[in-house]
Amino acid sequence: LMSQPDWVITASELSKKLGEVFLLDVREPEEYAESRIEGSTLIPLGEIQSRAEAELKRDDEIVVYCAHGVRSVNALMALRMLGFAKTRSLEGGICAWEEAQLPIQR
Repeated sequence: LMSQPDWVITASELSKKLGEVFLLDVREPEEYAESRIEGSTLIPLGEIQSRAEAELKRDDEIVVYCAHGVRSVNALMALRMLGFAKTRSLEGGICAWEEAQLPIQR
């Protein structure tokens, strides 16, 4: 599954696209409160199925992230099955984002 090149985006690629993509954080509210990528929207992984239709747009380019990139892949698969074709997962999650010394909102 992860061999699909259009399924993932790296932190440096994403940093150049901020403002153009819909950033979706699928972590838990307490993690989001601690640190997040600016401009992101929180929908915890467990709520994706019930909230995606109402809160996301199928035409948007969506980048999903979590802490390390595991939950975001689960969210990505769920979203793609719901017809959100332009969805990618941030490789390595917010940890990779921080390691790349990109700005974090606290």
